[in-house]
Amino acid sequence: MSQALFAPAGLEGVVVGPTRLSNVEGKIGRLTYYGYDIHDLAPNAHFEEVVYLLHFGELPTRSQLDGLRAKLAEHRDLPPAVVAMMKSLPKDSWPMDVLRTSISMLSQFEPHNHDGAHTSDEDAATKLIAKTPTIVAAWDRVRRGLEPVPPRAEYDAAANFLWMRTGEEPHGVAVKALDMYLVLHCDHSFNASTFAARCTASTRADIYAAVTTAVATLEGNLHGGAPSEVMHMLEGIGTKDKVEPYVREILRRGERVMGIGHREYKVRDPRAQHLEAQAKALGIANGDTHWYDLAVTLEQTAVRVLQEEKPDRSLYANVDFYSAPMLSSLGIPSDEFTCMFACGRMVGWTAHVLEQLAHNRIFRPQAEYTGPTDQRWVPIDLR
Repeated sequence: MSQALFAPAGLEGVVVGPTRLSNVEGKIGRLTYYGYDIHDLAPNAHFEEVVYLLHFGELPTRSQLDGLRAKLAEHRDLPPAVVAMMKSLPKDSWPMDVLRTSISMLSQFEPHNHDGAHTSDEDAATKLIAKTPTIVAAWDRVRRGLEPVPPRAEYDAAANFLWMRTGEEPHGVAVKALDMYLVLHCDHSFNASTFAARCTASTRADIYAAVTTAVATLEGNLHGGAPSEVMHMLEGIGTKDKVEPYVREILRRGERVMGIGHREYKVRDPRAQHLEAQAKALGIANGDTHWYDLAVTLEQTAVRVLQEEKPDRSLYANVDFYSAPMLSSLGIPSDEFTCMFACGRMVGWTAHVLEQLAHNRIFRPQAEYTGPTDQRWVPIDLR
């Protein structure tokens, strides 16, 4: 029997299974979806094309893409009971809590098998991908005391989301930025939420259970919650002259600069440059580049100071860093940033769940026991 690999630092370096969906090459800063480089996909592919790629293993023809767009548009509406549930919640409910509950609730409106599980297939995946942005937009309005705006079938995902938030015709720069954001967040190999989804699916739990697990895992600020922390950091700094004192004080306290550094990438996150460009474009279109300019100054300062103080480590901007000013420029409040992450990552989660179920074996890792040994029972009156 081969010796088990022990990795106490969060399973770092442990390969837990194969995937054909995406590949992260951290040392060279390369991310690919089904072999397509993210630098090729980000400026060229629409979100729906990447949905097709990750679920069917190839880029779609025009007719295939039109078919997928029609199916996604068909399934955007939420069951009335889900909207009624949202309206019954406290208006200060945390957006990710509402998303998690709503995703789980969707399963109640799908037929179940004799064992209670729901069919896990491409139709179920399409419904989840289509409905997730509707949930996020609907709650954004409900908590502001507004009625949800119905989706429009003629819009693609990015334009439709912006329409559902505001009820106004979205402008082209905003649509392009959000579409690219969704593409960049579709998948990232066995990250924490994806691994959690696959672990749940490995028990033969259905796709709704698995993606509910993923949403719950994404909520943590070391994963999907990081962009919100970046925005809070930028708001706390306020102006460029306060950037370097902030960075040096953070490092003096042994804390991290949010959005700088990545578990996998030893160079700049390849997604960061595309998000930076969209943050800049949105700022210019809105006539206000303050958050973009502050983020650029913070990145440059943080990298320089970190190289001075931690020369043995490679720390650069990750995907979360420029997500914050970009999403803020779209008018999205910071407590919804993680929900936006989920709108893109639902594509990868559902694809990974189906990949797991197609060649399944339940996850059952080993643990290194570190507790006491050879204990003896003591009757309760003698303890």
